[in-house]
Amino acid sequence: MTRENMYKTHNCGELRLSDAGKEVRLAGWVNSIRKLGGLNFVTLRDHFGMTQLLVKDESLLNGVNKECTITVEGKVLERESKNPKMATGDIEVEVSALKVLGKCQNVLPFEINDAPNTKEELRLKYRYLDLRNPATHELIVTRAKMLNFVRNKLTEMGFLEVQTPILTSSSPEGARDYIVPTINAPGEFYALPQAPQQFKQLLMVSGFDKYFQIAPCFRNEAARADRTPGEFYQVDMEMSFATQEDVFYNCEEFATSLFHEFTTKNVDTAPFIRIPYNEAIEKYCSDKPDLRNPLIVHDVTNIFKDTEFGAFQGKTIKAISAKCDDQPRRFYDDLGKLIVSYEGKGCAWVKYTQDGFTGGIAKFVTEQVGKDLIKEFDLKVGDSIFFIADEKDMAIKLTNVLRNELGEKLNLIDKDRIAFCWIVDFPFFEHNEETGNIDFAHNPFSMPQGGLDSLEHMDPYSIKAYQYDLVCNGYETLSGAVRNHDQDLMVKAFELAGYNEDTVKEKFGALYNAFSYGAPPHAGCAFGFDRLLMLVTGKDIIREVIAFPMNKNARDLMMGAPSFVSEQQLKDVGLMLRPKENK
Repeated sequence: MTRENMYKTHNCGELRLSDAGKEVRLAGWVNSIRKLGGLNFVTLRDHFGMTQLLVKDESLLNGVNKECTITVEGKVLERESKNPKMATGDIEVEVSALKVLGKCQNVLPFEINDAPNTKEELRLKYRYLDLRNPATHELIVTRAKMLNFVRNKLTEMGFLEVQTPILTSSSPEGARDYIVPTINAPGEFYALPQAPQQFKQLLMVSGFDKYFQIAPCFRNEAARADRTPGEFYQVDMEMSFATQEDVFYNCEEFATSLFHEFTTKNVDTAPFIRIPYNEAIEKYCSDKPDLRNPLIVHDVTNIFKDTEFGAFQGKTIKAISAKCDDQPRRFYDDLGKLIVSYEGKGCAWVKYTQDGFTGGIAKFVTEQVGKDLIKEFDLKVGDSIFFIADEKDMAIKLTNVLRNELGEKLNLIDKDRIAFCWIVDFPFFEHNEETGNIDFAHNPFSMPQGGLDSLEHMDPYSIKAYQYDLVCNGYETLSGAVRNHDQDLMVKAFELAGYNEDTVKEKFGALYNAFSYGAPPHAGCAFGFDRLLMLVTGKDIIREVIAFPMNKNARDLMMGAPSFVSEQQLKDVGLMLRPKENK
């Protein structure tokens, strides 16, 4: 059953040459107005596309300007000058009647067609205008299609969608919580969930087999290009009676299906490559390596152990070799400037030519060092070696920057590939530099490899966890773990991290108690939905794929949030603001 719409009989993307001669109504936004002789041509835009209007009676255009909304009546004609770039480019509508539905100011904050090139702060303030741009609009359409795909695919795979609470309790899970006061209990607070972690584990204890949810998550942290501040969505998953292998199998099926559905790129086939965490740091100086980039990192600290080059003495030295025989001196200088911009001391380099090592730090390459470098890198004439020397952690960080930059500048990255790898065997604990204490390195609810025995008898920093990340083209797209489902093991793990059993009961009481009522072995993970969409659409900034994102300072410029509230609102929930202390 269909119902006639008073504003339109067709949308702006559907009329074709076969519709010539029909009387139609269209409605939308005026995209452009141009005059040609005594004729006026208007392109009308709506959610579905654009149609050209032919307006012979200029009086019909009184009060009409760009971006106002109108409804028109007219006859479909075959265009004399067809436009193959438009889906409706074979026709036009000769307008016999026109009515303005919504007026628009004569001066726009920016041109809709040029919106992607406009300053981001302005785009976010007028996001409702920004989203009229067809390319930006299509990103949100793709988002909706992908949400639908996720639900259908996971349901097909036997997962059950369950929604978990938004108002919950605060728990120490890594980032800062958003806390929510309540009029029902002044002085007490809810927290918005950083993830549905405990709820999904409790669902497994409740007897459900496979759970999923496209879950809103809230973390009170700063933004990055690939991470939106405040809130984001994740494809949350959990499975009962499951191992790490079960998670990998299901996630590989889901991920490959999704990228085949939404891209035409070459998607790695399952099973994906698995790289232990320590190996990833050693070979790529990153636990998020982009495997489209073939460059491998070498540690050459030992080769330069007797060097007279002061910048190398007492430092960790990482190095990468690459074919650079046709690169100018500026190429090397720019790399050095880049490393300095990341708080490094620069990038040393040397070329390997028919005459041996030249340029850069060649004078510090002794005969023995030269032989060692040739063997280490299997050097060929035309290769260059780039060195980063610093304290260990900084050397790793800077070498990751260097590897990524070399891959881009030398065009080594296959842009038509979707490259996946699992990072496995993460350390269970890490050293907190500020407190000197043991901290959980990843997820506190994970299962340590070796179980309770490893917690009781091994050096805590040597314990590996059944934790894993799925990396795609250099981005972490998934994080997960086999869960700890044993009460004694849970208490011991938190004890090593400085939490006694009473604290565990207080912070994680529901989970702690549930584990005493027959908890199944379970495992799970969560894909970052916004990040998956960013990869699917080829965008570098995650804010592009969110309908109404905050800016990089976690502010909603359109709605004016966050904002101050009234004294009465504070009083209702028993709060009083303390004045800022002068520093």
